Amino acid sequence: MNTITTQLNIERCWNFIGIEGDRSCPQLSTYVHCRNCPVYSASGRYLLERTTPEQYRHEWTQLLAELRVEKNPQMSSPAVRSTEMTVVIFRLQREWLALPAQVFKETTPVSVIHTLPHRNNQVLRGLTNIRGELLLCVSLSHLLNIESSDTPLQVLSPVVHSRMMVIEKAGNAWVFPVDELYGLHRINREELGDASKNMTQATQTYTKGLFSWQPANFQTSQQEVRSQTVSYLDDELLFTTLARKAQ
Repeated sequence: MNTITTQLNIERCWNFIGIEGDRSCPQLSTYVHCRNCPVYSASGRYLLERTTPEQYRHEWTQLLAELRVEKNPQMSSPAVRSTEMTVVIFRLQREWLALPAQVFKETTPVSVIHTLPHRNNQVLRGLTNIRGELLLCVSLSHLLNIESSDTPLQVLSPVVHSRMMVIEKAGNAWVFPVDELYGLHRINREELGDASKNMTQATQTYTKGLFSWQPANFQTSQQEVRSQTVSYLDDELLFTTLARKAQ
């Protein structure tokens, strides 16, 4: 690693004296914007070339192994044929939900949603631009009939970071906003319990089962980890319904 890249990893000058800072950098008169500066470019190269974290490598190795076996069951071994599965956990209002990791494509910052004319549909919100591609954006909260919560956000979770999730199955992609994205989590299929009768009818319809989960970043004032109940959604039914709503 060269000196300039090492310094960039520590200083990140564009956040302080560049476009994102007080704009006092003398190089701005030459390059106009930080993205045109060789210092900024060197930092980008460092991010691309940095060593992959071991935990991240392990999670993706497991996920890709599952996908490979799913496409070619003859390749499965006793270890892969276990009852474990990987899910993506996210939050809508006060509800924690999960989908199979196989349908998760990417997550992006919240972007503008362009409404579609002559559409009176609370589920289909419009179109949004994801990496130059216009994708249909939906409201999973409306589809599952999840009510707005009056509970302070800090009580629901210490992490309040709205994102947009992109899911895809059989070439059909959808985008929907989430209030929080936890990430990948492994569960045993035997852990899934029956859908609760306390759920709304819509949520219960789309739920395959429930499982308990203890988020590492959620602690009570007594510093005890609080167990959350997560609804594991039926991705087949979800994609079928979304396709029907878009017609």
